[in-house]
Order: sequence, then C-alpha cells, then structure tokens
Amino acid sequence: MQTTLPTSAVRAAGTLTRLAPAEVEAKHRAGEPIALVDVRTPIEFAAVHAANAIHVPLDSFDPAKLPCSAGSTPVLLCKSGGRATKAANRLVEAGIDCIVVEGGTDAWVAAGLPVVRERSVISLERQVRIAAGSLVLIGAVLALLVHPYFIGLSAFVGAGLVFAGVTNTCGMGLLLARMPWNRVASTK
Repeated sequence: MQTTLPTSAVRAAGTLTRLAPAEVEAKHRAGEPIALVDVRTPIEFAAVHAANAIHVPLDSFDPAKLPCSAGSTPVLLCKSGGRATKAANRLVEAGIDCIVVEGGTDAWVAAGLPVVRERSVISLERQVRIAAGSLVLIGAVLALLVHPYFIGLSAFVGAGLVFAGVTNTCGMGLLLARMPWNRVASTK
C-alpha cells in the first residue's frame, strides 16, 4: 500500500548515499524496504524505466508528498543522476535519508536490470540537440543570404547552451518537455 511519508520519518538532517544499480537491486532482492522513484519527465519514463519504479517528475517533487511505503528508503534515479541528485537534496533538507542510483536509468539499463519499455520516443536531450543545431544553422544561413544581423540567432542559441552547461539548467529542454508530443496521458 502506498502512503505519504509520515511526519515521524522526518528528522533534522537526512543522509544521501550513492549506490550502483546492481547494489540497489541487491538491496531489493534482500528484502530491504526501498522505494524506487524515477524523477524524469513523463515521456522519458514512458520510454523506459526500472521495473517497479514510482514516477514522480522533478518539477512536481515534494518530499512531504512522496508516495512511498512507510519505513521504506527512497531510491532516486533519472537519466544519468543530475535530476535525482536535485530531488535527493530536497529529501535531505527535509530530514529524509535517501539513495541516488549512480548513472541513473542509463546505468540501470546497461547493467541488464529489469526495465519496462512502454513506447519509443526521441529523448529530450536529443530533441534539444536537434532544435539547437537547427536554430544555429538557420541563423547562419539567414545571415549569409538575407541580413548579417541574423547571426544574432546563432549567438543567442550558443549563449543559451553555455548557460545550460554552466548552470546545469536547460531552458530549451524545459520548453521542449512541455510540448504536446512530449506529454503522456495521465492514468490517474
């Protein structure tokens, strides 16, 4: 039965542990109370996710409302570990011990652990590369053929990519994640 984490489970400071996918699977097989929580976007989750994972997207992640069995340790994963670490930091601040899967879903799949594949999609990261590359190319071609000021489009996209790399926040990725083709019908 899934319940919200009880207030009694919240302490002054939680701890964050990082484990390889095989170590997490070993804990599961040993019967340790863990709750696998995938914090990726709905479309990424629909493409492939660890078997028995609960989907709680990072943009709606709230430690107080985490749907885990009482007494279980949240085990967080995303594509490669960045978003899971952001979610884990929220849990630690709320005083909840948690685990982050090193390498995320990519490492989980590479380890040959059980996964569920629901549909084939173009990953959000790949969509960002396609969109950014297209905008840079369009800006360069328009600067050559129409007016030199169109090079500003390429410069703007380049600056956005630098910002994304420095801050680990991609505005284009956030925008693309909200596009209709990246939405999954809710089953709730």
